[in-house]
Amino acid sequence: MSKFGLVGKTLGHSFSKSYFEDKFKNEGLEYTFENFELPVINDVSSVFSIDDLKGLSVTIPYKETIIPYLDSLSEEAVAIGAVNCISFQNGMKIGHNTDAFGFHQMIKPFLTNEHERALILGTGGASKAIAYVLRNIGLDVLWISRNPQKEKEFSYEAINEHMLNACKVIINCTPVGTFPDVNECVPFPFEFLTDKHLCIDLIYNPEETKFLTQSKSHGATILNGLSMLKEQANKAWEIWNN
Repeated sequence: MSKFGLVGKTLGHSFSKSYFEDKFKNEGLEYTFENFELPVINDVSSVFSIDDLKGLSVTIPYKETIIPYLDSLSEEAVAIGAVNCISFQNGMKIGHNTDAFGFHQMIKPFLTNEHERALILGTGGASKAIAYVLRNIGLDVLWISRNPQKEKEFSYEAINEHMLNACKVIINCTPVGTFPDVNECVPFPFEFLTDKHLCIDLIYNPEETKFLTQSKSHGATILNGLSMLKEQANKAWEIWNN
């Protein structure tokens, strides 16, 4: 029996297991999908030894740290520097990134000529795929980090009206506000948002985070990460069956 799964640290909130189990049932496939909660990334070796394993998804916080455990990377995963999908071919563990595909499919109907620059909140693995897509579309990207260290990285305290006038697309790539911590929110000056802003939260549980609620209250168009998640999952399925 073919086996698939999700690797991460805390997976109680995960979408993938129910999504793929429903898919298998609807398509009459006798496959299994398991969540593999790993306290540390070193434990992934035990997952790789499972018989009949055909594909894995990877989530927070292992999208970057899993790379040394793989045999090769797709061209896109190399460019992004993060992996959220692993295929197994001829004994090789190959890392891919389907987050980029999912995000591009999600955002393209919402972009307007007002959207020339984007502000990315967070610097983890998901944020790298987001930046990759935005740059390919032609947007300039600035980063917000708790500990800014690189060019174009700023602290949350540095976000001001001038910055938000320039950056009409804001994407929260942090896990802040994920269920059950639904009352948490990144520190953000929502008062500077307008109806020209597009505010995206990659979180999908809850459907509307505090970040999105606050953004909407100041006129911004809002979008959660559910459609991105479905698109990237379907792309992963395509890779696993290629």
